Amino acid sequence: MIKLRKLLLTILTLSLGILLIQTSNASGEGYHRAKDRGSIVIANRASGTISIIDVNSDIVRQTIALPDAANPSQPMYVTHSPRARRVFVGDRGNNRIVIFDDQDFDFETSIPAGNGVFHMWSDPTDNQLWVNNDIDNTATVIDPITLEVLATVAMPEDLVALGGKPHDVILNPNGRSAFVSMVGFAGENDYVVKYDTDSFSEVARTEVGKDPHVSLTRRNKLLYVPTQNNNAVYILKRKDLSVVKILDVPGAHGAGMTRRGKTFYTTNISGGGVNGLYTIDTKTNTLIGDAVNTPLPTPHNIALTSRGSKLYITHSGATADQVSVYRIDKRSRLPELITTVTVGLNPFGLAFIR
Repeated sequence: MIKLRKLLLTILTLSLGILLIQTSNASGEGYHRAKDRGSIVIANRASGTISIIDVNSDIVRQTIALPDAANPSQPMYVTHSPRARRVFVGDRGNNRIVIFDDQDFDFETSIPAGNGVFHMWSDPTDNQLWVNNDIDNTATVIDPITLEVLATVAMPEDLVALGGKPHDVILNPNGRSAFVSMVGFAGENDYVVKYDTDSFSEVARTEVGKDPHVSLTRRNKLLYVPTQNNNAVYILKRKDLSVVKILDVPGAHGAGMTRRGKTFYTTNISGGGVNGLYTIDTKTNTLIGDAVNTPLPTPHNIALTSRGSKLYITHSGATADQVSVYRIDKRSRLPELITTVTVGLNPFGLAFIR
């Protein structure tokens, strides 16, 4: 009888463990008991390298130098194209996009862009990759599959005349629109400009707070715009860029959205690490819980794993060399610090590669 009870208890325990893993996998958000797989690619602006972090172990498994060019390389941001099986790295030092294979990270080729390569983004269908050039005041549009340069999109002349420069960029989930933030204006506001990705013409614009970045989700039809110098996150309608809501968030800068879009995270870049990371529910568009401290100052950019169970933040600065790593609590959706990882100098942009 005792042996039978032990056998039944063992079966029950195993069944419960399997159920927990299945439930966790099905949710697509929060902390999961199943192991994460994939890599986080970090662009180390001052080292001219990219660091490849294994998301299961949080160990740097590769450090890869960008190929030689006329000037020292400045890797800025990273974008992954799953359909093309490529990783794109913007090199500001040489006005180019450097392309790697997404499995072994072997160098494939590079493509010229405009002067002042900065933020970049590709749509989920991998039809277009937009690269902002803040010296030329243009965006270079690339086909991630054929690597053809499809267009060089000029920023609005009147906004450029006022000192505006393209900064961040993101594309609609359907790939039909691109949203470009513009910074550098003398007044109290900066701008977000919406472009049609067929005609490459301006569709709409709106004033927002200073130093805006952009994020969005399939879950709704809104655009999330952290504005660092206004200590706010603007929430806009993607259709016409009208303002829906403004949330008070100190130093709001980095923008990280979970894959299913249930939760939006933003960093307080100027807070020195105190209240360094905020969590926002995209259904109610309200803050969740208390802000989380980061172990290091200047929490900059954010990337999440596809499960939404882990979050990575680059901490930028001339001598900085750390990325902080967080587990996302399944129920609260709040981040919990796990560790820090040493990478190259001035870690800047980053992306999850599945």
